[in-house]
Amino acid sequence: MALTDTDVQKQIKHMMAFIDQEANEKAEEIDAKAEEEFNIEKGRLVQQQRIKIMEYYERKQKQIELQKKIQNSNLQNNGRLQVLKNREDHIKILRDDARKQLVVLTRDANNYKKLLEALIAQGLYQLLEEHVVIRCRQKDLTLVQDVLEHAISSYKDSVKKDVKVTLDNENFLSAEIAGGIEMGTPSGKIKVENTLESRLELISYQMLPDLKEILFGVNANRKFRD
Repeated sequence: MALTDTDVQKQIKHMMAFIDQEANEKAEEIDAKAEEEFNIEKGRLVQQQRIKIMEYYERKQKQIELQKKIQNSNLQNNGRLQVLKNREDHIKILRDDARKQLVVLTRDANNYKKLLEALIAQGLYQLLEEHVVIRCRQKDLTLVQDVLEHAISSYKDSVKKDVKVTLDNENFLSAEIAGGIEMGTPSGKIKVENTLESRLELISYQMLPDLKEILFGVNANRKFRD
């Protein structure tokens, strides 16, 4: 049976409708697949950026903590240095005050003469030389002359050794010092300083650990007590 034009047109429309439906379904499938892949890629990129942001702020946090530690360490070190400086300044003030008080020792002539005799005898024991030259302040020249023979006699009796002592009448010690004497060989190669200032420095050095303990308390880092 031959198809009429109307039947042909119907079949064509039917086929076109089928093709159109398949195309729409395929397009919807492609859209769905594309949207799925887009969402997966978007999630991957978002997660990737989230990790980068977290790592960035984690590094920043570590840098901040490190800077805080460095800053705290610097503050502690500066604080310790300031404490040490304040302590040294305080000890220096005490030394200066003690140095000013040295002149009190020379006001009593009798006591000062005994001190000069002891300083001379001690210098002789330290030098143990055959010939010794003594220098003093010009104002102390008479006092030194008064005690010199007795100091020499005590030295000779103790060490059983003769000594020649010359008192320098030209090159005096500075009038600015508190007192005391300076002794040495005629060549000047060997010398003993027994001025009041040098004795104070020696005593203050020896007493420094105990002085710091009295002023600032026990030092936990101090290993030896004697």
